[in-house]
Amino acid sequence: MNFFTLFGLPETYHIDTVKLANVYQSLAKVTHPDRFSNAGGQEKLMAVQKNAQVNDGYQILKNPLSRAEHMLELRGISLQHETQTMQDSAFLMQQMEWREQLSEIETAGDPEQVLEALDEDVAIHTKQHFKALQELLEQQTDDANNLAAAEVRKLKFLNKLHKEIELKEDALFDD
Repeated sequence: MNFFTLFGLPETYHIDTVKLANVYQSLAKVTHPDRFSNAGGQEKLMAVQKNAQVNDGYQILKNPLSRAEHMLELRGISLQHETQTMQDSAFLMQQMEWREQLSEIETAGDPEQVLEALDEDVAIHTKQHFKALQELLEQQTDDANNLAAAEVRKLKFLNKLHKEIELKEDALFDD
């Protein structure tokens, strides 16, 4: 399903989030299962399915990383349930360095400062990779799409690392 089409939006990375929210509200009202409470079983089922598509589409399109992944899927590159490993050795080395820093937080002289610096570094890299992703998605070539898929993989790792940093902060400073 093409969620851009469902929401009447151009298939671009940058979208009008206000329009997305407005169309979502309209579609959610029209497809809400409560509107079909007196309908037959088949019609109720269709309403539930359509409403689920609207909700899924909204969640995917409002999140920049999910939106990029959806765009790639529409272009024939599916990243869900993939087992492909990262090919960028420099990024792999950076991953190992970040993981090591995170694992050694408890023994750091000033864990709060180390975590803050690590989170800042991750935020800078995240911003850089989102910029690269946007530029690649605009090109719409097979090579650019494959490179964009690699950027999505990197961004997924960075998002996961950011969440781990937040959990580590919570664990260290809630004591």
